[in-house]
Amino acid sequence: MNILMLGWELPPHNSGGLGVACYQMSKALSAEGAKIDFVVPYKAKHPQINFMKVHNATELDPLHRYGMGAYDSDWSHTTGGRKINQLPINIRDVQRQYVEFVENLIERISSPDVIHAHDWLTIEAGVRAKEISGSQLIVHVHATEFDRAGNEAGNPVVHEIEYHGLMMADRIIAVSQVTKNIIVEKYKIPADKIEVVHNAIDIEELNDGYIYDENTYKYLEALKQEGYTVVSTITRFTIQKGLEYFVKAAALALSKYPKIVFLLAGDGEQRDELISIASEHGISDKLFFTGFVRGKQWRDAYSVSDAFVMSSVSEPFGLTALEAAHHGNALIITKQSGVGEVLRNILRYDFWDIHKLADQIVGLATSPSLKETMRENVWKEYHLLSWRDVAKKCLNLYSNSHTEKRIYG
Repeated sequence: MNILMLGWELPPHNSGGLGVACYQMSKALSAEGAKIDFVVPYKAKHPQINFMKVHNATELDPLHRYGMGAYDSDWSHTTGGRKINQLPINIRDVQRQYVEFVENLIERISSPDVIHAHDWLTIEAGVRAKEISGSQLIVHVHATEFDRAGNEAGNPVVHEIEYHGLMMADRIIAVSQVTKNIIVEKYKIPADKIEVVHNAIDIEELNDGYIYDENTYKYLEALKQEGYTVVSTITRFTIQKGLEYFVKAAALALSKYPKIVFLLAGDGEQRDELISIASEHGISDKLFFTGFVRGKQWRDAYSVSDAFVMSSVSEPFGLTALEAAHHGNALIITKQSGVGEVLRNILRYDFWDIHKLADQIVGLATSPSLKETMRENVWKEYHLLSWRDVAKKCLNLYSNSHTEKRIYG
């Protein structure tokens, strides 16, 4: 089966879980015999990828892409068919060039059996590829604008793109029932058009000889020797992630039990706000901000931690929870996070309930037996998840969608 996969990032040039999910899914599909052309919006090497062909839609450097404004920009794409800027300057401009590239790519390669587009960033290109090739379009929703905005608002341009793509898709994949419910309730898409396919974890890839370096977080290790519990979160510092509630809950927890420290690994527009909240509550000495982490530092952050908190206001899935479980963490996850659909041996709370989160943190910090039991039980659960199963579900969906399109199209 020939698949045109439209994504926005791949490791090692990813800023979050989307790139990891796309990489692992494509790898598993390739192992099942699929031939994949994967399009990204930047130019870079992907030395670990030899199972599919990666195409760059622009000459952008990956780092340049991260610093763009998303919506407020000059329309610099073309004038009368003539490019006036060699490089795009914002995400909407990148998307236009991405669509153009996909149009040309369809002409160069044989029509794919399926077009698989990930999230709003590639939906327009997916719809255009379907128009040109007549191939079936699968829209894979890892997050909606309602998730990213953390409330009922969000950007109307993105809402329009998402709605159009969901309507045009032959089938839709949602990464959780939480996400499916949003698509049905907010976009009024028929439920039977949407298939829930949960993400997974590649245990073999994580068992690559990695050894935790205690010197990376030497001070935290010293505190652990004195009886402190390390509670972490590894995420983007955005409204969606609910980190202001996390910091306030940390203050409450410390007022009840002082031998806890909090590791916040990541970066984003809320960083200064979170530092200010910590200062206002007098807990700056108990919060440690690492900045953006990748590679070994990223894995060391999981390894130094005893408990991991996913505080998201709306989290379609939450791959970091599986990664944290693999590195020996007990998990505390909001009820608004999709990963709770595949894990049971976790503590859960509503994102706004800082009192309950504080009590759960203190409970783990003061009960080594509870913490150890949760770590052991969730370890058994996540081992049952497999990207190979995800690939098989996708291939089955492709086949069924193709049959339905042939009959009813």
